[in-house]
Amino acid sequence: MSRRRVTFPHMGEYWIAFETLVELLGAQAVVPPRMTRHTLEAGAHVSPEFVCVPFKYNMGNFLEALEGGIDVIVQAGGGCRFGYYGEVQEAILRDMGYDFDLVNLVETTNLPMLVRELRRIQPGASYPRAVKAFLIAYRQAQAIEAVEDFVRKNVGFAVDRGAIDRVTARFLRELRGARTLRAVRDLRSTTLAALGAIPLAKPENPLRVGVVGELYVLMEPFANHNIERRLAESGVEVHRFVTLTSLIEHGLAGRTFVRKTIAAAGPWLEFHLGADATESVAKTWELMNEGFDGMVHVKPFGCMPEVSAMSVLQRISREYTFPIMFMSYDAQTAEAGVDTRVEAFCDMLQMRRRRQSGA
Repeated sequence: MSRRRVTFPHMGEYWIAFETLVELLGAQAVVPPRMTRHTLEAGAHVSPEFVCVPFKYNMGNFLEALEGGIDVIVQAGGGCRFGYYGEVQEAILRDMGYDFDLVNLVETTNLPMLVRELRRIQPGASYPRAVKAFLIAYRQAQAIEAVEDFVRKNVGFAVDRGAIDRVTARFLRELRGARTLRAVRDLRSTTLAALGAIPLAKPENPLRVGVVGELYVLMEPFANHNIERRLAESGVEVHRFVTLTSLIEHGLAGRTFVRKTIAAAGPWLEFHLGADATESVAKTWELMNEGFDGMVHVKPFGCMPEVSAMSVLQRISREYTFPIMFMSYDAQTAEAGVDTRVEAFCDMLQMRRRRQSGA
């Protein structure tokens, strides 16, 4: 069979791992262009009006990629309405005249099932080849997460922030060519060592803020207007726990992970809220008790699981005087408004810290 042309939604820098996965399966990866305002406007134009903004970004990605001819679209999701996006997006695109196969990874609840679905990307790919492709792409995703975690926690304190950005950019360029487990491991190690050698002017006890919320808006910087970077550059150590690999692991763990997360939410939850909302509550409760200075909760406008979590988070914030900033994004959200809110939130955290220390 000839190599099939395959595309997928953008989500942060994870496109590198998806590209590797597709090409190691023997297909040709077609990476959508970088997110722009045009991506959102194109997707919103053909999407239901009240669907949440990740749907619209995905549609924009698909439309931009389809202009060059596509055989396969890969979609994934679940836990909320996201689990139905693939079929709805497929129906809209077919009505527009596009012809393609959809590989939807929603119902993959164990590793053999996931590998079976991945083989649909390029029929004829052997099971061992699909397993190897998945493992290498998975390690690439983990390497991306390790580097981004360092950046979130330290870029705001770098003597030369440009040095961190240069090391990160080189890492991402070289990661595209790292197509063995050893190459990925070595690149991850050398990059973290290079980042660790960059001088920091970091206080012993910096402000620490956790970021929780809906998975797509959390992991796509364009969709959240780079809120993590804005927080970090305001002198904050930023912690995020929802990542692509954590989502895969939690999905494969199934109900076991859900039960553990409900238990970690302490007195606040008895039942699962759906999607990432239970983890939003559990992480907020955990980090507050660990002495974090505040939390940021991000979600698409109208995201029902996270709306349910908000009522609990508001009670935690009120009863424990714990700062939580709620950010809701839609197609009309402006960067200026995000800037103003982040600046005010960080100023408030600084004043709260000084008041607590008696300064």
